Amino acid sequence: MIKFLSGGYPLHQIILVRGTIALIFILVVFVPLEGGVRRLYTHRLGLHALRGITVVFANLFFFTGLATLPLGETTAIIFVAPLLITALAALLLHEKVNNRRWIAVGVGLLGTTLMIRPGTSVFNPMMFFPLLAATCYALFQIMSRHIGSTESASTMAFYVQLMFIVVSALIGLLVGDGRFAVDDNPTLNFLLRAWVWPSDRDLILLAGVGILSGIGAYLISQGYRITEASLVAPFEYAALPSAMAWSILFFGDWPDNWSWLGPLCLFSRQRTGTQRLANQDKHTRTTCLQRRHRAESFHKICHHLKTSLSFTDTPCKLRCCSSFKTSTPTNWVT
Repeated sequence: MIKFLSGGYPLHQIILVRGTIALIFILVVFVPLEGGVRRLYTHRLGLHALRGITVVFANLFFFTGLATLPLGETTAIIFVAPLLITALAALLLHEKVNNRRWIAVGVGLLGTTLMIRPGTSVFNPMMFFPLLAATCYALFQIMSRHIGSTESASTMAFYVQLMFIVVSALIGLLVGDGRFAVDDNPTLNFLLRAWVWPSDRDLILLAGVGILSGIGAYLISQGYRITEASLVAPFEYAALPSAMAWSILFFGDWPDNWSWLGPLCLFSRQRTGTQRLANQDKHTRTTCLQRRHRAESFHKICHHLKTSLSFTDTPCKLRCCSSFKTSTPTNWVT
């Protein structure tokens, strides 16, 4: 929808309206679910601000490239971010990344190279913008994982949208009158054109974008907060098929034959992460069942001993028994 709106509105205006609606949505829906407004108080305001700035620039770079590049290719290029997240998670968060996952990172990088193809006629310097966006986004999610140990998902999503509003409002105050607009350059024009009042239809579209942004910010923050960054990152590739489909259906931008190989390499990276998550989940369920069965068996033994020794009224002092108390039994039978 933002690509559709990019022909009539400046980027900072779109981000400002989207961020305002998303912020209201988060305050009304998600914040009450996680303890209310008091949960927004934080001792890590500086880290929230830095995290917000990285995602603001990720959006600016991405949408700047989107103004001139096809939607499908722009989205595919930015999916180098999960590869960067995996590498940074190992370097900065000290997460364990085995050889198979490093090989998957290399395959994904190969897929990105196939889509960009530097040095060929297909290469467009504007492709560097989604690459910069991917770098900023990777840093953003690494900080999400780091800060998620003490902050709720609604708090993290709230400060992200707040930074969107602050930065886009400042840009609007500086260039919002359109005096720096360049009509013969669609990229600069998208960044610097004057603000205009949206039509009723576009207001509805902007409201929809804002609500979706609020939902997405919360869910992504929750995902990276509770799961290893290098494990959850591959699931972001799920957006690639829909982006390419919409690019074809709404804008008529068909990728060439080589560009189709890039997403296939990226999907192979996702499959590795998905399989590892499934195996980890299976192992966790098996371990929990084994522990439960051992506890139940031990509890039966405890109950049998109490019955056979004729002191059923005496509290069991074994950990497996829920009736454990610190009191001393008074009717032991020798």
